[in-house]
Amino acid sequence: MVENMNRRVVVTGMGAITPVGLGVETFWDSIKAGKTGFGEITRFDASEYKCRLAAEVKGFEGKNYMDFKAAKRMELFCQYAVAAVKEAMEDAGIDMEKEDPYKVGVSVGSGIGSLQAMERAHSRLLEKGPARVEPLLVPLMISNMAAGNVSIQFGLKGKSINVVTACATGTNSIGEAFRTIQYGDAEIMVAGGTESSVTPIGIAGFTALTALTSSNDPERCSIPFDKERSGFVMGEGAGIVVLEELEHAKARGAKIYAEVVGYGCTSDAYHITSPAEDGSGAAKAMTYAVADAGIAMEDITYINAHGTSTHHNDLFETRAIKLAFGEHAKSIKINSTKSMIGHLLGAAGAVEFVACVKEIQEGFLHKTAGYQVPDEECDLDYCIEPAEGNYLYALSNSLGFGGHNASILIKKFSE
Repeated sequence: MVENMNRRVVVTGMGAITPVGLGVETFWDSIKAGKTGFGEITRFDASEYKCRLAAEVKGFEGKNYMDFKAAKRMELFCQYAVAAVKEAMEDAGIDMEKEDPYKVGVSVGSGIGSLQAMERAHSRLLEKGPARVEPLLVPLMISNMAAGNVSIQFGLKGKSINVVTACATGTNSIGEAFRTIQYGDAEIMVAGGTESSVTPIGIAGFTALTALTSSNDPERCSIPFDKERSGFVMGEGAGIVVLEELEHAKARGAKIYAEVVGYGCTSDAYHITSPAEDGSGAAKAMTYAVADAGIAMEDITYINAHGTSTHHNDLFETRAIKLAFGEHAKSIKINSTKSMIGHLLGAAGAVEFVACVKEIQEGFLHKTAGYQVPDEECDLDYCIEPAEGNYLYALSNSLGFGGHNASILIKKFSE
């Protein structure tokens, strides 16, 4: 083991742009209240679409978070990232004039990048020819530009990476930032995910894949683990956390929200969209994360599930939890934040990480909203009602198309 790997990593700042609130406190208040963010798509005319619901971010204006000209040169997924980073950096009290900028890095991923830029450019190409495609198309479109814009806006000169693992992107991004600090390559990492894919091709593509819900009832659309679930609801937004080496955080008097203690990744090597049916890949990611923390499987009492509300995901994730934890699985509280904010794709795991930190801080587990009809095959405790108690650990799962499995383990902070 590398000598530096015993460096402890803590969470010192958080930011969130979500369908149920701009800012961490508004988001968390909505989650505690069981408020959902589902409604008719307003970004384009979806009347001809089979799925007409999404979880859109409401009331967001990039110019409220950055220079107007800077916002004009960024696509929405980048604007969300910069806005969430601004909140997280201010929350953490980071003063870049007092930091070595080469020891402050960025690990902010996006699963897709800008479909909006692609759609605009394609229309212009067909209507006006190749010479009329906008010069900045490529840097507007590519998914690494969230990380790039964040580093530019805040002067962060350390490692800057964009992990792209579909729906596992947010969790992998935070996990890789955790490893970076453990290894000694950075003292601070700004980490998370961002996404904005509520567009005609985004909704049409996921509908054609039969991944989106067939329900157009906002009360019964994203219903993870419910027998009547029929697919996920597209969400959007960004989740960002500031991760910091413990001694560095203490030296500058930072407040500490939680500690990251474990990270596990595997691949199903099975199918491009379906998880492995026995849950073996996801189970191994969970066991790796727990082993990384050096604790027993029985120490885990809460899991924030990937919980997308598709038939396969929820069934196979349930099997994975049972495979990993055995009989103890029945004693674990499990919830899905997607029951309120939909599936934020590359941002999902990051926003769920923020929820996990708040949950263990406050000893309050949010409910899985909308759950009504039990499924005989999904027979664990899915937090039909909120739960209160002392939860020392939160294990968060993210599973991505392509077979990507990522689990990250958060612990209530103590010296």
